Amino acid sequence: QVQPVESGGGLVQAGGSLRLSCAASGRIFSSTVMGWFRQAPGKEREFVARISQSGELIYYSESVKGRFTISRDNAKNTVYLQMNSLKPDDTAVYYCAAARLHPQYDYWGQGTQVTVSS
Repeated sequence: QVQPVESGGGLVQAGGSLRLSCAASGRIFSSTVMGWFRQAPGKEREFVARISQSGELIYYSESVKGRFTISRDNAKNTVYLQMNSLKPDDTAVYYCAAARLHPQYDYWGQGTQVTVSS
């Protein structure tokens, strides 16, 4: 089992940066695909980025490509989301999730709020 816990959210001005972390307990972390999702008020949850078990395969949504970077450290059971050039449209609760067999994400964190002011 994997239990993700997100941290690093907060309030930032447009153009600023934040780095989210997701620490995941469990011995199978290194064998799971890890993803970041977000949900803005009144909107459905959407995919942001994902990274393969080894970190070699990475995918981003078009809305964040070129601004966000996902990475993972399997030794620390942690996945990161570096967010640069933030926009007010990036305001959302960001969730970390783990998939034992992609695309089925089995484990979800509680989320961390990111607010970008204009």
